[in-house]
Formats: sequence, C-alpha cells, structure tokens
Amino acid sequence: MTAADASPTPGAARSRRVAVALGGNALLRRGEAMTSENQRANVAVACSQLAKIAEGRDLIVSHGNGPQIGLLALEGAAYEPVPPYPLDVLGAETQGMIGYLIELELRNRLGPTRPVTVVLTITEVDPSDPAFDAPSKPIGPQYSDAEAAALERERGWHFARDGGRLRRVVPSPKPRRVLEAGQIGALLATGCVVVCAGGGGVPTVRGADGALTGVEAVVDKDRASALLAQDLEVDLLVMATDTAGAFLGFGTADQRLISRAHPDALLTRYSGQFAAGSMLPKVAAACDFARATGREAVIGALADIEALVGGSAGTRISLSASGVSTAAAGTGHGTRTNEEG
Repeated sequence: MTAADASPTPGAARSRRVAVALGGNALLRRGEAMTSENQRANVAVACSQLAKIAEGRDLIVSHGNGPQIGLLALEGAAYEPVPPYPLDVLGAETQGMIGYLIELELRNRLGPTRPVTVVLTITEVDPSDPAFDAPSKPIGPQYSDAEAAALERERGWHFARDGGRLRRVVPSPKPRRVLEAGQIGALLATGCVVVCAGGGGVPTVRGADGALTGVEAVVDKDRASALLAQDLEVDLLVMATDTAGAFLGFGTADQRLISRAHPDALLTRYSGQFAAGSMLPKVAAACDFARATGREAVIGALADIEALVGGSAGTRISLSASGVSTAAAGTGHGTRTNEEG
C-alpha cells in the first residue's frame, strides 16, 4: 500500500487530500468542434471518473482552458465595434464557463449531501518573467500554415507547430502565488469539493504600490495546480490526461512507459523526451511538487483515475524512487532503464 491509497482513519485530523488537474482532453478532444454540446459530453465523462475517488477524500479539481480562451479571443477579434478583451478577462470568463459545467456534473453524481463549489482564482506572476518575451502557451484551434501567416500579419499573433498544423501561442509566466489558497483550504475543511485554478488562474502582476493588474498571458495550469497543491498540503497530485503516463520514445515503435521516477533523474536525463506544449509542463510540475513536498505526483489517463490514486497505474514521481524505471504500457511492473544508475 502506498501513501496515496490509504483510506482516511477514524479521528484523523483531515481526510486524504487529492488534487486532480484535468488536461484539455477532458473538455475537448483534439479535432472536435468547440461546441457546448461536445464540452458538456466530455465534462460528463470526466466527472463520472472524478466521482469514483471523491468519497472519503478532500478533492480539488483544476482544469485547462486553452481551446476555450482561444475561441473567445477569436470571437472578440471578429467583433470590430470594440477592441478585443484582454487575455486576463477572457481567462476569468473561461473559469466561470468551464467551472459551471464541472460543478453541475459533479453535483449530479455526488448527490445533495456533498457540496461542490467553483472559486474564481487569481494567480500572481512576476512582471519580469522572461516568458513575456517568448510566447509558448498554445491556445485556440489549429491552423494551416497559410491561415496562421495571414493572422500573424493581420493581428500580430505568434504561432508554433502543434503536430502537423499551427496554433496561436501566448506568454506563459510561472505562477508565484495563488491568491485564494486560504479560502480554498477553508472550503475543503467543510467537506466541499473545490473546482479552482482554471486555466492556471487569472494572471496578474503586483505593482510597486501593491496594486494588482491583469496581464496578457495564460498561466500553465499544471504549474499553478502544483503550486496550489503544495500550499494546501495535498497528499497526491494527479495530472489526468489521455495517455497512460509519460513515455520515453513516445510515438516510436519502442516507446516505454515511465512507471516510476525520481524528479532529479527524470528532468536531468530525459526532459528533451517530452513535448514542450503538452507533456513537458506536466512532468516539470509533477517534479516541482514531489521535490517541494516529499509527496507523490502521478501522470496518467483520466480513465484510470482509481488506479492512479491507488498506486497501480501511471507515471509516479517521488523522492523515494531510485532513478527512472520503465514498464510496458498499462502495467505496473517496472524495469530499471540502462541510462540511470
């Protein structure tokens, strides 16, 4: 038995605490039309999985917003009578929209006795973060090369390759602080399931006078979730996505699922193995959490949520791991790689 699958004991100071960061696939699958019907259907599936681990645990749910905030930005740019709304305002809008969908579906599954609430979350970032000069966070739909070139000329947007097509990219500064951490902790203490840190939280900077101002950026959801999980003394951080975990040689004939890894070994030897716009932020955030807290983080498929929490699936990142171990996809039987001693 691992620390993650132990049940809360009678008289314990608090329940076992789990944070789940939902990947974008939980809301909109690649290539799907960004309709409310599709998003409702995907959220319903995600919440059916989340409901399986809610009983007897404090549960925090965060989510991405890349496709949604990109769509809102497109809609705003198409309406010419007023200037487009800035990304911080659009981020707040997506938190309300997506949070509503998640809360509704969780309430339908958990019943009237388990409260669920959405917290509009603000994240403070460093105004001097170099990310403001190097846009990297993909948002919105995919474009052909010709479409992206036209939008770059017309609107000054930046684009980066996402598979065989291009997506708009925006600055993604590192989170320094989630301002509502204390309020979220208080809600958890009442037994409430909290949906928060949507899209990494609304990005803000603090001026010399202490005043907060929104900025044109999107905070990485995984890094913000890891920081919040650290502040709330979460026992297990789950990065729920659409793959079995993090892989070495992903997409090749000899790809290997990483079953267990020490954060230092994983990032030192293998950071170049993970896609910058998708898996790398998850791996980096999981490593940050494990290193800062001494607790486990796991990356894996949302469909395997019970096994992820129970310790028998996914890529587990922990200070107790020795080097990096790999396993056949879908199994928990690890073998040490030759690269790490």
